[in-house]
Amino acid sequence: MDINFEYYKIFYYVAKYGNLTKAAMALGSNQPNVTRIMKLLEAQLNCRLFIREARGISLTEEGKLLYSHVEIAFRHLLNAQEELCRQDTLRSGTVEIGATETALHLFLLHVLQDFKRMYPAVRMKIHNHTTPEITKHLLSGKLDFCVITTPYELPKTFSSANILDFQEILTGGSYFRYLGKAPVALQDIKKYPWISLGRDSATYRFYKDFFISHQLDMEPDMEVATSDLMLPLIQLNLGIGFVPEKLALPSLESGNLVRIELDCPPPKRSIRIVSDRTRGKSLAADTFYKYLKTYCC
Repeated sequence: MDINFEYYKIFYYVAKYGNLTKAAMALGSNQPNVTRIMKLLEAQLNCRLFIREARGISLTEEGKLLYSHVEIAFRHLLNAQEELCRQDTLRSGTVEIGATETALHLFLLHVLQDFKRMYPAVRMKIHNHTTPEITKHLLSGKLDFCVITTPYELPKTFSSANILDFQEILTGGSYFRYLGKAPVALQDIKKYPWISLGRDSATYRFYKDFFISHQLDMEPDMEVATSDLMLPLIQLNLGIGFVPEKLALPSLESGNLVRIELDCPPPKRSIRIVSDRTRGKSLAADTFYKYLKTYCC
C-alpha cells in the first residue's frame, strides 16, 4: 500500500488536537485541505478514522490503533531531528577550560586527543594557570570548567570530582646521584638547594604544609613559573625538586635524573574536574565535561 507519508503527519496533528481547524493552524494549512487529505487517508486504508462530534472529532477504534503507531513514529522523527540539530550545535561549539600544567601533562593532553578525534570541529581554548588563578577565573564565569591539582579551596557553589591520584618524587641531577643510594631523612634535604613552583601555586602551598607538618620550615632557593621548567633546571644540577613520578620516568631511565628516596615521602595528590553549579554549560562544553567525568575514579 503506497500512502503518502505526509498524510500520516496530518493525521497525527488532527488526532492530537481533536480539531480540524487547530490541526490546520499547527500545520500552516487550511481546514478544507486537512479534511480532504483525511478523507483520502480513510479511503486508502479502507476504514473510518474519525467521528465528528459537537466539540470536535474523536478517534474510532481503528483511528486509535493507527494513532498509537503514528505517535511513536512521529516522536522518533522529532527526537532524531532534535539530535541532529544538537550535533550541529556541537560541531560549531567552543569549550573554554582552565588547567594546571600537571593536569595537562598527566591527563588532559591525552584525553583531548581522543575527544578531538570524535568531535574534530569543536574549538578548544585552554587557559593554563596556577590552581588559585584558575578557580578565580571559573568563579568569574570566564571558564566552562577546569581541571586542576590539589590542594585548593573551593566556593560552596563549586562541585568537584576526582579524576586520578598521582605521586610526586624527589629528584636530582647527576651531581646529586650520591643521594640516590639510600633513603634520606626529610630534615637533611635542608642542606640542598630546593627548586619549587612559585608561592602562588597549589604545589608551593602543598609542600610548605608538608614540611611544616614535619616541623621544618623550607624556603625554595629557586622558584619557577611553570612545571615545564622544573625538570630542565633539576637536570642542570641547580637544585633538587619534587616532580610527578610519571613525568620523571623517562629522565630516570635515561640517567639524566636520580630518584631521591625519603624516609617520609609526601602524600599523594589528585587531579580533579571542577565546575560551578550555578552556571550552565554550552552543549560542546557539557559534552566534553561528561566525557572527562567518565575517567573519574
